[in-house]
Amino acid sequence: MINLYTYGWNDQLERLKQGSVYKGLSHGRISIVHRTCYEVVSENGLFQCELTGNMMFGKSAFELPCTGDWVIFQPLDEAKGVIVDRLHRERILYRKKSGRVANKQAIASYIDKAFIVQSLDDNFNIRRVERFMAQILDEEITPVLVLNKADLSFDRQKVDEAIRHLACQMAVFFTSIHRPETIQQLKQSIQEGETAVFVGSSGVGKSSLINALCEKSRLLTSDISASTGKGRHTSTRREMVLMNGSGVLIDTPGVREFGLALDEPDSLAEMLEISDYAMSCRFSDCTHTNEPGCAVLEAVNSGVLGRDVYESFLKLRREAWHFSTSEHEKRKRDKSFSKLVDEVKRHKSQN
Repeated sequence: MINLYTYGWNDQLERLKQGSVYKGLSHGRISIVHRTCYEVVSENGLFQCELTGNMMFGKSAFELPCTGDWVIFQPLDEAKGVIVDRLHRERILYRKKSGRVANKQAIASYIDKAFIVQSLDDNFNIRRVERFMAQILDEEITPVLVLNKADLSFDRQKVDEAIRHLACQMAVFFTSIHRPETIQQLKQSIQEGETAVFVGSSGVGKSSLINALCEKSRLLTSDISASTGKGRHTSTRREMVLMNGSGVLIDTPGVREFGLALDEPDSLAEMLEISDYAMSCRFSDCTHTNEPGCAVLEAVNSGVLGRDVYESFLKLRREAWHFSTSEHEKRKRDKSFSKLVDEVKRHKSQN
């Protein structure tokens, strides 16, 4: 018998289940999403589950189950089942799907902490950290910055300066799988029943970190490349594993691009420590681009606020505005289409 409370099950989820018409069936948490099926951890073990036709064809891609979701399923035998319902999601980590239409892609759900993993080599990119952090904070998930491969030679002062404007938003850990004390410090930040997702680009060592935290090889990793001296990326899916006596960890494939899907672009000013300057602007609707009396521009010109941080803020804000505008238009189209469908149904019933 598996204790699902160690996987994050709680009284609130129990109440959500009791509100479902399928409350008499089994429940569990999705640990891995394959193309055509889902691995579900339940009290009675691991089940390979498929979706009902109603869920598969009656839901949008964003509404389909993702890793971390809690679902209700009908067991078919000791190892197989059919998912009939998905409980309401909370604390979803998602990103904007590639393309011109504003669509979200759910990465994982019911996340308590998101570990943004960067390696202290050529992969280190503070702009990428800002992008991940903005999306994570928007969902009220706790961000944590993990600077991995700390056994390599790097300029600590330069790194500290680069992350200075982010350090008050999240805890920072310097880690190396060759230094067990750094892994132990990271492990102590994850409580029993909490779910932590690891995000970052390829080759930063996410899977190796998770294996070290679990004190066993749970995820596949690649050897160090002889030509580049870096680990080769192996994660091809989002996978959930359980730490001994602690929380749940979710590994994710490395991503080159992480499109923002923010509904409130103005929140970026606070996330990037620009809001304190913005409060002193002459105009309350200042865009911080060319207005007279803009305290943000004054801070940039005087060197108090880094120009690279300011330019990153403008870039992320433009992207977030584009998404929120596109999303608004998409919702209007969906609403108009739904009204049209209702009118057609009404017309048929009257005839």
